Amino acid sequence: MTLAAAQFASPAIGTAQAGQDRQQTRTPAKLVANRSFTSLKEIEAGVLRVGYADEGPANGQPVILLHGWPYDIHSFVDVAPILAAAGFRVIVPYLRGYGTTHFLSSSAIRNSQQSALGLDVIALMDALKIDKAIIGGFDWGARTAAIVAALRPERCKALVSVSGYLIGNQQSGRIPLPPKAELQWWYQFYFATDRGQIGYDKYRREFA
Repeated sequence: MTLAAAQFASPAIGTAQAGQDRQQTRTPAKLVANRSFTSLKEIEAGVLRVGYADEGPANGQPVILLHGWPYDIHSFVDVAPILAAAGFRVIVPYLRGYGTTHFLSSSAIRNSQQSALGLDVIALMDALKIDKAIIGGFDWGARTAAIVAALRPERCKALVSVSGYLIGNQQSGRIPLPPKAELQWWYQFYFATDRGQIGYDKYRREFA
């Protein structure tokens, strides 16, 4: 998110540099790379036991940050402290299938449909007794955040959707694209095969 913001901000930075003789520019804050979160917790929420980071004051405005694939909560390890220092309570959950988040029942259907991920966020908010939150994400997390905002707007104070998928239309998704466009989604076809599963298990780090 920080990188995306920096990219969008580059023209303004250029303008400020060009006009240094006319106005004083602020010294940017020094960013320190973090390696982990200070507080990792777990809670039962819906069909899951969710592992999540919890940063900032407990009574702060809640912010929920959602990662995508093949990433995890550490995508936000440098963002969360900045928000926490500004007084926000920052919740960063492992999405289903990631990290310490797991199904409560061994017989639960393993479903990664976009609506299921959206319901996971609502269930987590209910479990944490969060009525309304600022919800942000990227990749699958951006799509999930958008779904929560669209289906349960009363639970979403604001939406930050970065570098991610739009809410998918299953009907339009059946329409084939030109070969060049289809090639960009090769991994979705590959991972749907036995060969792809074996390949991902063998070369997981390279794919990630």
